[in-house]
Amino acid sequence: MIGMRMRPGRVAHLMAISVVTLVVMLGMLGFPEEASSARLKDVIDIEGVRDNPMTGFGLVVGLNGTGDSSAAFTSQSMRMMLERMGISTANGVSVKNVASVMVTSTLPPFARQGSRLDVTISSLGDAKSLQGGTLIMTPLKGADGRIYAVAQGPVSIGGFSAQGGNQGVQKNHPTVARIVGGAIVEKEVGFELNRERQLQLALRNPDFTTANRVVGSINGLFGQPIARARDSGTVTLTVPQEYKGRIVEFVARLENVQVESDIPARIVVNERTGTIVVGENVRISTVALSHGNLSVNIKDMANVSQPEPFGGGDTAITNETQVSVTEEEGRVIEMDEGVTLGDLVKGLNSVGVTPRDLIAILQAIKASGALQAELEIL
Repeated sequence: MIGMRMRPGRVAHLMAISVVTLVVMLGMLGFPEEASSARLKDVIDIEGVRDNPMTGFGLVVGLNGTGDSSAAFTSQSMRMMLERMGISTANGVSVKNVASVMVTSTLPPFARQGSRLDVTISSLGDAKSLQGGTLIMTPLKGADGRIYAVAQGPVSIGGFSAQGGNQGVQKNHPTVARIVGGAIVEKEVGFELNRERQLQLALRNPDFTTANRVVGSINGLFGQPIARARDSGTVTLTVPQEYKGRIVEFVARLENVQVESDIPARIVVNERTGTIVVGENVRISTVALSHGNLSVNIKDMANVSQPEPFGGGDTAITNETQVSVTEEEGRVIEMDEGVTLGDLVKGLNSVGVTPRDLIAILQAIKASGALQAELEIL
């Protein structure tokens, strides 16, 4: 399947621990002929059953001089808070034990009043650390501007920050903190699942083949055509009569349906880290490639000649330049049509390419039209 033509005496370089080596090992293990099946709950989301982000502006107090020092909105917010408590602040407020923060959380589906949620607190001003602080009662609003939860409590940064003079020690990120169970749900999102007569399933990776397989698996399980694909990313379900008012039981049965997800032929490349992930369906047409490196090394040296002591001469300086050129022996690999993932990676590895070189080779193969796969560069 792969024929290699090399000059005599040349031995293919074997790479050490690298991304390419890892991919070769995966290629040697081989892939199954059919895509592995997954539970339906792992490939779809149910329309209406989702999280809702919440945000709020608050103050963290009790800091040991590590709060905001020059943020005007912190002083303004603290003055407004004290005035609501009946404390006059006519002379203004300027302290370093308070920090303005943005509080974020997520309201899960079907959360009820009194449920507790985790919150994340992030500094907005120039505070150095939130260590030891306490978040004052902060309303959390949804995208519609309504208050759905209230957060309050001592914050935890999961680390520390200490500084003295010109030296300091820091662990983790001291200006971002969390409060486990620090928010209480005050308002519920109105969604009655048991009243639904139809359910919309949204595929997390839209694909016509996968959508069609989902429909076939569901209809085969219930023995009636209750599912139909509306497009590559949506499957519509009609709730059977025997499950009216028992949607939870219906969805629980749906979640364990086994579906074979179809994976498109794709190569994902991260040039910054040299990471390459090759899908199992990648194929290439007949192509011959050559890989070799040309290195030019230029070195400047200064030669200094000094006269003997008390000789009365001048110091002479001459520049010497050395140029060396090294070119690796060219190697050509021919790959026949229909080459698989393992063949492709083994062939590229046999010429001793590094992950960086492999990225350039894949881009060149794609540009030639011989790569039947999507090349995604991050």
